[in-house]
Amino acid sequence: MKPIVTVGLDSRAESLSAARWAAREAQLRGATLRILHARAPRPEGPGGPADGGGPQDLPRWIMERARVVVDERCPGLPVVEELSDGDPVESLLEAAGDSDAVVLGSRDMAPLASYYLGDIGLHVVARAGAPVVLVRAREATGPVADDGAVVLGLSLHGPCDALCAFAFDTAARRGVMLRAVHGRSLPEHAYTRSGIDARASGRTTERAQQELSEALRPWQEKFPQVRTAGRVRTESPAQAVVRGAAGAGLLVVGRRTNRPPQSPPVGPVLSSAVHHAPCPVTVVPHD
Repeated sequence: MKPIVTVGLDSRAESLSAARWAAREAQLRGATLRILHARAPRPEGPGGPADGGGPQDLPRWIMERARVVVDERCPGLPVVEELSDGDPVESLLEAAGDSDAVVLGSRDMAPLASYYLGDIGLHVVARAGAPVVLVRAREATGPVADDGAVVLGLSLHGPCDALCAFAFDTAARRGVMLRAVHGRSLPEHAYTRSGIDARASGRTTERAQQELSEALRPWQEKFPQVRTAGRVRTESPAQAVVRGAAGAGLLVVGRRTNRPPQSPPVGPVLSSAVHHAPCPVTVVPHD
């Protein structure tokens, strides 16, 4: 069966950016692009279909304008359209079941480099069984990333095979470098009255660098064509991931599926990544 990349659409400009990004991703994967819209009430104000069309015309207008940008970006790409009368979140979660990735538009809260992750995006990111990609409107027309690298945020706490597999495979398909980033806070004894103890900081960094290298080694052997660099940043993991994504083409972070019952659906590192990363973000579910 041909793989599928699904893009969730609505009437906002961010959806067109998501459609462009998803089309390119489907092309790289040799996949079919599914453009999906869950019917919703017609929005108020400008930006909807031409005057005179009823609410029933909105889904078709959304589909047609997405097809235009997809055909412009990737002519000849296999595309299927799906209109759903169900809840948008449930429709996207169901589509994730047979998708290599689900792509969503995310509002850009200018002038800060941040995302606005609405209720639909939050629920999909927190529950989807497939990787979810968040794309902002300005990323379709903004400057090209400095090096187009794939940046992989690694916690090194527990297995992360699905996360590494997605990041390395994506870098290989794009022919770009993979930069792995790990953030580790310094132990309390590293902080002294005169500042940070250099030896304690150095030992922490060296230990973390060894762990990072060991985690990457089997994937470097599996993907020898992917140039790889690993960097440890002695700061909070949330800060390290966001700062490490500077100049990248894509940030890949994980979401553990087996979280404690009372924990929030999105942890601090993932929240920082999806709200503040300067590039598209892929959230990969893993054990």
